[in-house]
Amino acid sequence: MAAALRKPSLLRAIGKENFLFALRAMFAQKLRSFLTLLGIAAGVATVIAMVSFVVGFNNAITEAFTAFGTTLVQFQKYEPRFGGGGPMPEEQRRRRDLTRDDAEALKRLSTLAAAVSQERYSNGTGPTIKNRRGEEANGPTFCGTNPDYAPANNAAIGDGRFLVDADVLHASHTCVIGLDVVKALWPRKDPLGQELMVNGVPFQVIGVLEKKPEFGDGGANNIVLIPISTFDEMFPQVKNGGGDNLHIATIPKDPAGMDALTDQEVAILRARRGLKPNQPNDFAIFTSEGQLKQFKEITGGIAGAMILIAGIALLVGGVGVMNIMLVTVTERTREIGVRKALGATRKDIAAQFLVEAVSLTGVGGAIGIAVGLGIALTARVALDFPTSAPLWSILLGFGMSTAIGLIFGMWPAMKAAKQDPIEALRYE
Repeated sequence: MAAALRKPSLLRAIGKENFLFALRAMFAQKLRSFLTLLGIAAGVATVIAMVSFVVGFNNAITEAFTAFGTTLVQFQKYEPRFGGGGPMPEEQRRRRDLTRDDAEALKRLSTLAAAVSQERYSNGTGPTIKNRRGEEANGPTFCGTNPDYAPANNAAIGDGRFLVDADVLHASHTCVIGLDVVKALWPRKDPLGQELMVNGVPFQVIGVLEKKPEFGDGGANNIVLIPISTFDEMFPQVKNGGGDNLHIATIPKDPAGMDALTDQEVAILRARRGLKPNQPNDFAIFTSEGQLKQFKEITGGIAGAMILIAGIALLVGGVGVMNIMLVTVTERTREIGVRKALGATRKDIAAQFLVEAVSLTGVGGAIGIAVGLGIALTARVALDFPTSAPLWSILLGFGMSTAIGLIFGMWPAMKAAKQDPIEALRYE
């Protein structure tokens, strides 16, 4: 029993002794050790920084999409595209415009829809938005819509009220604005009841939206909403100008029924537009869930490429570690002979040099983690980029660095263990 208790204590002592040997060896050759672990540190720093950027980006995108509703099903003329993407394909340009009658049909016939929002946006440069003093808002999104905009887009009123059916029916000159518009036009005043000038035409502010999370260029809080009937009267060129001039945003009554809602609404639109079973849809379907998935696929691909580059850096660093450890074994041949003469076994010698290799890469990994976290923190503070370094990425970085030491330190350790003690003692 006493022997069993002494054995773990002896192993701990040997492990501690090997670790101290490793630290002494690193400090004895500071420059060489530093240059050796640079590759490891660079690889780990790349992993930590890249994961921090990707996770932060994904979290921000998820939050932004959640703010607009994760069950959004939107119909529009053109397929969603990232960054413009050049000329619109001819097939999409030939599609018929979606109409308010289409939206009304979805509202009337879809038994699974909780809300059907009609949304028409100003094309290109929007109208001039000012207050009575002539102060101009900073290019807000300008949209004509109906009362279903709020539930369909997960928008809530912070003050006042939202548009109602009577506003649409009578084409009233009322508007609901976002907080950025309030800050630009009435920073120290209650905006409710104020007059907002749209190309010189007065609109009464009846409501202010609650603040929504933003990402990148934002815009969720820099918005002006008016009745879609009023919009069509003021800007007939948008209504009749073709293009993607109407979005129909819908949400299901039951979040679990999003797929069923999509199928039902697609069937309604196809029937209205006289499409045969073998014909493709002549409209686009946008879902927040699908868009979020696309974003994550893109960021996942970028992260994969960067991690591959980091892996190459770690591989190069591992080769450097093996090279230095082979040199170290040669330099310390006589020391190995002395230790063997004093009773050290092959396992003891192998463990000593293996621990030294792992300690070297472990220190490199720790430096890489610190540098990676520093890069992420700098980006968060200086660039206001929402970086986030999860614990698993730190453990992964440190685990990769120690694994490199274990793998690439094995051969030098085995070479040291196989040294003949007599030949080693003769080595000069």
